[in-house]
Amino acid sequence: MKRHWTDTLKRLAPYTPGEQAQGPDIIKLNTNEHALAPSEVAVSAGRALSIEALRRYPDPNSSVLTAAIAASEGLDVDQVFVGNGSDEVLAFAWTAFLCDDLNVPAIPEMTYTFYPVWGQLLGHGVERIPMTEDLGIDIASMAAWEGPLVFPNPNAPTGRALSRAAVKDLLESNAERLVVVDEAYFGFGAESVVPLIKDYDNLLVTRSFSKSHALAGLRVGYGLGSASLIEGLRRVKDSFNSYPIDAHAQAVASAAISDIDWFTQASSTIKTNREALTNGLQSLGFDVLPSLANFVLAAHPRYSGEALTHILKRRNILVRSWSSEALLPWVRITVGTHDQQLSVLAALSEVLSAD
Repeated sequence: MKRHWTDTLKRLAPYTPGEQAQGPDIIKLNTNEHALAPSEVAVSAGRALSIEALRRYPDPNSSVLTAAIAASEGLDVDQVFVGNGSDEVLAFAWTAFLCDDLNVPAIPEMTYTFYPVWGQLLGHGVERIPMTEDLGIDIASMAAWEGPLVFPNPNAPTGRALSRAAVKDLLESNAERLVVVDEAYFGFGAESVVPLIKDYDNLLVTRSFSKSHALAGLRVGYGLGSASLIEGLRRVKDSFNSYPIDAHAQAVASAAISDIDWFTQASSTIKTNREALTNGLQSLGFDVLPSLANFVLAAHPRYSGEALTHILKRRNILVRSWSSEALLPWVRITVGTHDQQLSVLAALSEVLSAD
């Protein structure tokens, strides 16, 4: 019985997360977790947490973490907002700035599939902007939309990234509209647009510790923008949950963002492994989009993405594909360790050789 469901709930098509591994022998390359272990400095900070810190409510403002993020980005603390993963920060942004019929955002047609869910649940839908022929974000068409803009950079699931100059042009094309740039895949080669915040109060940047700092299990994200935008996010947060980030998460994330050496080395490793994965796939006849994220989007002329997903799953390898027409040819493979990627390429080579 669904007699208590609202019309909105009945119409809602929830986001579908990637499959989670069910055994120790699974090579999990379907949800874009970092290939490496997180910073030991960060892990140690979590282990050192006192019993008293667990007994008490956590700092509602995540003051230490907020200050650490601000220092790392050259911003003031009132330009930083911390939330439970960037998904929560984005949901708060929808509630604060994108919830009425005068603020329907435009998104790329091929992008993070949570955006339409938020548009349906928290706002008045989204406007989808078709991709360019090479599956890039169409800057001119995005700029022509008079309302707000929301997009990832690098984009998901393509991995393609806009330059900082291109985003600057979007900001200047209409100084009255909000531009939300989702930098969930920050740290793998794309230019961050955070330096533009000082000159553009219509820019909100969201980030996650999940990918860049190998802390997907921690669920911490943050927003960066003008003090006015950040105050709007805080107002929503304090109307929903005053203590969103637990004491353990605050301690671990604060240490993680301060460990510059780990971040630099880990990012370099992902870039190297991404190049090796791309070259290996291309040698097997795959078309691979140029990626600046920790994944690649690839297509083979003889197999759909869904077919490859099923074939690899039988070999204990998880990758991601979609049933939508635009994405049907494509399979997304997370950048893994050297050995994981050798296993993936060997499995694909075996499949292709058997034809």
